[in-house]
Amino acid sequence: MKNIHVAAAVILDDHKVFVARRKDAGELALKWEFPGGKLEKGESGEQAIIREIREELSITVAVQRHFLQVSHQYTSFFLTMDAYLCTIEEGTITLSEHVNCKWVNASELLSLDWAAADIPIARQLKKLMEASR
Repeated sequence: MKNIHVAAAVILDDHKVFVARRKDAGELALKWEFPGGKLEKGESGEQAIIREIREELSITVAVQRHFLQVSHQYTSFFLTMDAYLCTIEEGTITLSEHVNCKWVNASELLSLDWAAADIPIARQLKKLMEASR
């Protein structure tokens, strides 16, 4: 069984969070997720987030802090995901790896068809967003 370690960006702006919808391929086809990707050898989660978000969304993010680590067994692989709270530093979002994206508020978060590993992040984030209102 393949083990994959990824970092995910929880990009916040004005009481909303950025979410992206995966392409129509593979086990997680068309599921919503917090964007990010695999850590490269010797790379920290923060470094991976900055690199992956630049590649996937054409923006630069500032990593505020580590938010949550999730482990999940999918059918074909085991995933460890570190989620980081981020803000946009510069650029305009342009999708290269996703088919859709949107900004959602706390009340919309749990209504999306999430990739399974992203669900605990969405639940915890909903609490954080509601507490900061």
